[in-house]
Amino acid sequence: MHKGNIVILTGAGISAESGISTFRAEDGLWEQHKLEDVATPEGYQRNPELVQQFYNGRRQLLHEVEPNAAHLALAKLTAQWPATVTLVTQNIDDLHERAGSDNVLHLHGELLKARCPHSQQAIDWPGDLNIGDLCQCCQFPEQLRPHVVWFGEMPLLLDRIYQALSEASIFISIGTSGNVYPAAGFVHEAAMHNAHTVEINLEPSEGKNHFAEHRYGPATEKVVEYVEELLNS
Repeated sequence: MHKGNIVILTGAGISAESGISTFRAEDGLWEQHKLEDVATPEGYQRNPELVQQFYNGRRQLLHEVEPNAAHLALAKLTAQWPATVTLVTQNIDDLHERAGSDNVLHLHGELLKARCPHSQQAIDWPGDLNIGDLCQCCQFPEQLRPHVVWFGEMPLLLDRIYQALSEASIFISIGTSGNVYPAAGFVHEAAMHNAHTVEINLEPSEGKNHFAEHRYGPATEKVVEYVEELLNS
């Protein structure tokens, strides 16, 4: 196996085993809420208080869960691999960081940050975010919002992600449904630059045919196995 750069994409499937409910429930609900009420700019405009309360609940839950064996294995890979490992996550939790990974790009924002809607500056915000919490960066302080990319908004850090994909020898997709763009297109981008592409998932994703290699089962087993193979290769 070539010891070049690795790009890893992680989705909800990796955090599910830590007890964080997956975003795309079959019924279109996320923790008993309609997605359009709590995960769109329109929902926020309609009822900012509901949206803030919803993410406050997610933040509280995050303090009660721990990284699992898959998060820890990826941190080990990041530390021991001889080339660059870039971890791109669709998750808004901090479980990769708590497991020890440092080069983490959050495509959809971070739950433990708040953002000024005017300057787009993001600041650490571990506790509740409420109506009346204002930014410090503007002459006329603005209401802070969750630093989360909602449906209809542009994902973050795409320039850095596409740069990493263009330099990758291996691309690994873990626990993601493969139907949300632009992330679903990352496998094409990596393959175009001759990366070896691997899908690790509980079951085959919608984009399974685009991958050269497949491993199906719980992330806590399959990711750990694959990382050991890479480090021993």
